[in-house]
Amino acid sequence: MRRLFPIFLGLGLFFFLIYLTTGFFVIQPIGALPEGVTIWYWRLGTNLPFIGSADGILLEKVGSVSIFGRAAALSKLSEFLIKRKIVVFSYSETLYLISTGGVTFEK
Repeated sequence: MRRLFPIFLGLGLFFFLIYLTTGFFVIQPIGALPEGVTIWYWRLGTNLPFIGSADGILLEKVGSVSIFGRAAALSKLSEFLIKRKIVVFSYSETLYLISTGGVTFEK
């Protein structure tokens, strides 16, 4: 058991650092991206959550989601996310629901 402790401690520290320095941003399927995407990006030094989406940010800041609000949020964040992306994955509905607190909106 003593041999496993440093391994588990190292893995825990590794995942904690990943949590602090990176994040996932989910773009639900919309007209421009009919299949949606999930972007893993460097978020160190930002105010973005570990798991976020345009809808989740709008819910937190404004309290509601609209097509225009979503477009504004995505246009503001798109260049930032492109510069800091690590990997682009396919759309994850689970991560999207986490980012919005379980609420879905029309596409």
